[in-house]
Amino acid sequence: MRAGRSGFAVVVAGTLALGAFTAPSAQAADTGVKVSNLVLNKGKSIIVGTSAEVSPTFTYRVSWPSGLKQSDVNTSLLLYHDTTPAKASERGAIYTVLTACEDGTVAADCKGTLHIDPRYTLDSNNDATTWKSAAWVRIWNAKGGLKSEEYLPLSPTVRVKRAAKVTVNASPEPVAKGGKLTVTGRITRADWVKHSYTGFGGKAAKLQFRKAGTSTYNTVKIVKANSTGALKTTVTASADGYWRWTFGETDTTGGATAAGDYVDVK
Repeated sequence: MRAGRSGFAVVVAGTLALGAFTAPSAQAADTGVKVSNLVLNKGKSIIVGTSAEVSPTFTYRVSWPSGLKQSDVNTSLLLYHDTTPAKASERGAIYTVLTACEDGTVAADCKGTLHIDPRYTLDSNNDATTWKSAAWVRIWNAKGGLKSEEYLPLSPTVRVKRAAKVTVNASPEPVAKGGKLTVTGRITRADWVKHSYTGFGGKAAKLQFRKAGTSTYNTVKIVKANSTGALKTTVTASADGYWRWTFGETDTTGGATAAGDYVDVK
């Protein structure tokens, strides 16, 4: 859609699923429009669970040739992988919901949001990978018709990752000082096919302890989860405090930290 000189916006309506968007037919051409300084999700990975919609932000700068007005130009961002930008617009991509740009004579700074609904946008766990970026550029004629368009592949990439969770339980509670404390938990991560969290087998997690009255957790040991994601170890109880499991991001999966489980030591 077009907007006036106060800026322009692009809204992609309807179901934003893989394969759900098809670009209008127009003449592919070198529009002369340039997109630079793209920053995706503030430089961080995009973490997606099984149901909550995610709206990553982006910023970039767009410039256009003399002879064009800002209101003649639309740009919107898309993310894609294992294909080309043009094919992604037909086969599947992550799309722009909104782009807004400041006023400019030959250039403008823009910002906007993308839309990811794990129930529709992501249909394979192989989508947890590096996504490339491109700008879809459209030039409008004086009558409001689409004159030309092109896809501009851009350099920045972003990792889209499966969200993860970890639980913790320390028992018995209370426990005698010097007694044995068993700490269990389970690591799970989003499965975009089953739309549920499933065990993250083989992932190593840090068992950490924070003594009551302090603010810092310290790592006690590192434990690898079994094939179903279960964690279990024993420690010696020495003081009141909080126990938790934590682990960092991998190439495909986000990190997670459990809320501390308080144990009273008698």
